[in-house]
Amino acid sequence: MTRLTDPARAKVNLTLRVLGRRADGYHDLESLVAFADCADTLTLELGTELGLDIAGPGAGDCGEAAENLVLRVARLLGERIPGLVAGRFTLDKCLPVAAGIGGGSADAAAALRLLARANGLAVDDPRLADVARETGADIPVCLASHACTMTGVGDNLEMLQPPSLPCVMVNPRVGVATKDVFAALGLGKGELLAGPVDILLAPGWPGADASFDDWIDAIGRGVNDLEKPALKVEPVIGEVLAALRETDGVRLARMSGSGATCFGLYGTIGDAGLAARALVQAHPDWWVHAGVLS
Repeated sequence: MTRLTDPARAKVNLTLRVLGRRADGYHDLESLVAFADCADTLTLELGTELGLDIAGPGAGDCGEAAENLVLRVARLLGERIPGLVAGRFTLDKCLPVAAGIGGGSADAAAALRLLARANGLAVDDPRLADVARETGADIPVCLASHACTMTGVGDNLEMLQPPSLPCVMVNPRVGVATKDVFAALGLGKGELLAGPVDILLAPGWPGADASFDDWIDAIGRGVNDLEKPALKVEPVIGEVLAALRETDGVRLARMSGSGATCFGLYGTIGDAGLAARALVQAHPDWWVHAGVLS
């Protein structure tokens, strides 16, 4: 087999706590993460020359291919595995860029999964994990591409089994730089946003047999600590949240990651579909996706 393909599913932060900023400048996070049924698609043509072609509706927003995370993780993995079988990647870019849904990280994670398949490596090979951690905070969770809690700087994962969550994802086609949002949050090195008592009293997540309503209630008790600073950076996020909260059947609306993508959760996929159609009609310039998170 000389041609391999893998989906790079969008990541959604259902909750996101910023516990504080460490002395090294990194932020300690605690997030409930799920993955959507919308994705970029990455293909690997096995060969001798490493390269990347970018196509699709979002290709123009990706910048120079030479700087793409797909090539960066491939080069780093090649440094760890002499004789690594690689080749030329083609990225069909469908997800919005700088959108708070881990698009670039998901692409890099898909590249690692493809290289693992091409070289007979397990996806939990520690060398893949090392490259993921070294390259980006969201790449380890995107490598797993499974609902989980994500803590630390994004490298501590605990898998969960929530039910499928009907959702609508909306991006106003405005890029938001994560560094700008964290700058607006304004934490100094060594400064805590959540104290030990907050962490100890935080409720756990429902078990495998919990109902859909149990999960909606638990998610609703959470927050996204980056929502307020993101609104300062890009006020249109407030318009997106307001539009989602006005749709029929919405159970919860929140921003994902550092924005600007926001999501609404619904009781049924039918409710989500109707809400998406209403949003597209009212805001034809926005990116809107109805589907499920899992």
